[in-house]
Amino acid sequence: MRRVAVTGIGAVTPIGSGADGLWAGVLANRSAVREVERFDASPFPSRIAAQIDDFVAADHFDAKRARRLDRFSQLSVAAARMAIGQSCLSDADRSDGRTGVWIGSALGGVAFGEEQHAAYVLGGVRAVAPTLATAVFGGAGASNVAIDLGIRGPAVGNANSCASGAMAIGQAFHAIRAGIVDVALAGGAEAPLAPLTFGAFAMIRVLSQRNEDPAAASRPFDRDRDGFVMSEGAAVLVLEAWESAERRGAMILGEVAGFGASTDAYHLTAPLPSGEAAAAAITTALADAGVASSAIGYVNAHASSTQLNELAEAKALHLALGEQAASVPVSGTKGLYGHPLGASGAIEAAITVTALREGLLPGTCNLVNLDERCGLNVLHEATPARPAAALSTSFGFGGMNAALVFRAT
Repeated sequence: MRRVAVTGIGAVTPIGSGADGLWAGVLANRSAVREVERFDASPFPSRIAAQIDDFVAADHFDAKRARRLDRFSQLSVAAARMAIGQSCLSDADRSDGRTGVWIGSALGGVAFGEEQHAAYVLGGVRAVAPTLATAVFGGAGASNVAIDLGIRGPAVGNANSCASGAMAIGQAFHAIRAGIVDVALAGGAEAPLAPLTFGAFAMIRVLSQRNEDPAAASRPFDRDRDGFVMSEGAAVLVLEAWESAERRGAMILGEVAGFGASTDAYHLTAPLPSGEAAAAAITTALADAGVASSAIGYVNAHASSTQLNELAEAKALHLALGEQAASVPVSGTKGLYGHPLGASGAIEAAITVTALREGLLPGTCNLVNLDERCGLNVLHEATPARPAAALSTSFGFGGMNAALVFRAT
């Protein structure tokens, strides 16, 4: 059982890109949510989202490569390149078959498929991009990262809804710990801002309808929350066997210590109200890490800004952490960047690792009136603290639950 270090972070998000840009966005504590500009959202009850405005494919890829990749894969590759850059992994370090890629995404290239269907309706098959077939499958993100970086170990894509990014990190962590690979690029990417894709969620009334005040729409743990805000983004972490990182003199940012997963087996969109299955994922992660629940000094919660989910998550935390659940600091960072579905767990893993390293726990943007039913110590503002261990949770449609435990270094 090998220890697993985090040696690189790459991110492309509505609040900032790169490890430093993401953290600066967290510290700014300013929501990136506003009216949708990518398409006409007027037919829908929700017309707000968190968009990435400063990502231009031409800044990251040559023209040919940019044309071959849809936005989902562009975000995946860009975040992976940033993570590799911070970790200083050489070509030799990652091309020997001992490096793998794990990228999760709830929807993969579905939005690009939607765009190409519109082109087909208007112009027939000749109007459709020849890259459609290779863009829409769920493994496209992992495959394109492997191709771009010359990685010949396993390349795995998962579609475990909003737990996808956390699942990818957990699976990669286990692969390193078991000796299957020495290094992994792991995370999540999502590019869902297209009319039908967005509208599908709007029509089932899971999105916030606070259209008159977009910046305040994503409000984790606030009693007046009315649904999540869809967004896009990607984050990739470089995970590395501890001895490998030390041998090459890498800067160790944090440690992945444990992973747990479970399924509610209850409903496709609603969480199991008791929180029992989600709690099982947390207790499994704690056991996997060899960490007592009393050692957890911070929780970065899934906290999607929905009534049912946050009540169920609160129950899960109380079941898994016991008496200390009422006092351990908790934050919901989706108030800043909305909910980028399968990318959210990876973005929040990056934030959690950085929070432990910086000794500063993020606040919860837009938290005005705490929902006392949750019984949690939710941070309003950033708070200095240096806990030894932290928990990050991710829960998704289909009752898919994932939990990651990180240690400070």
